[in-house]
Amino acid sequence: METVSEVLNDATAKIAKSFDALKAQFAGLRTGKASPALVDGIKVDYYGAPTPIKNLATISTPEPRQIKIAPFDPTVLAEMNKAILAANLGVTPQTDGRVLRITIPELNEERRKEIVKVAKRQAEDQKVAMRNVRRDANEALKKLEKDKKISEDDLKVGLDKVQKATDDGIAKIDAELKTKEAEVMAV
Repeated sequence: METVSEVLNDATAKIAKSFDALKAQFAGLRTGKASPALVDGIKVDYYGAPTPIKNLATISTPEPRQIKIAPFDPTVLAEMNKAILAANLGVTPQTDGRVLRITIPELNEERRKEIVKVAKRQAEDQKVAMRNVRRDANEALKKLEKDKKISEDDLKVGLDKVQKATDDGIAKIDAELKTKEAEVMAV
């Protein structure tokens, strides 16, 4: 990396990826309502290859508390059932021979608090990732200044911009966590 702007662009892109990763993790957290994202990360053994369930079936939510999984190949239904049970989501799928239906039970207070703890841990992990990006960007900027490729003033401006990008990313994470927490705790 030759310039301050290249370091900044790289750092902001990585910070945005951390935020996107958090949103994807939050989508997989179970709330009181059905969401296809709940089963997105599940892999099914399909002819010996672990294949994402979303590649093998149509996933929909016909009712607010139900997920319907209609496989393209009905022979894989039993494997999907096993994979969902193994994913330990706290739900049991029912099958009628053609589709799987997952009814999302009402969450009790204790389970809601556990889900919020998981969300907080995931948010903290992404904050740590953003701080690591900041550290790497700061080291890259200091190396550029040491190698006399940028001035001391450029270094100061660059460090300030990296810090601002990190602060903005962490603020977005905090806002997303607050929203998710409210969503999970809503009865």
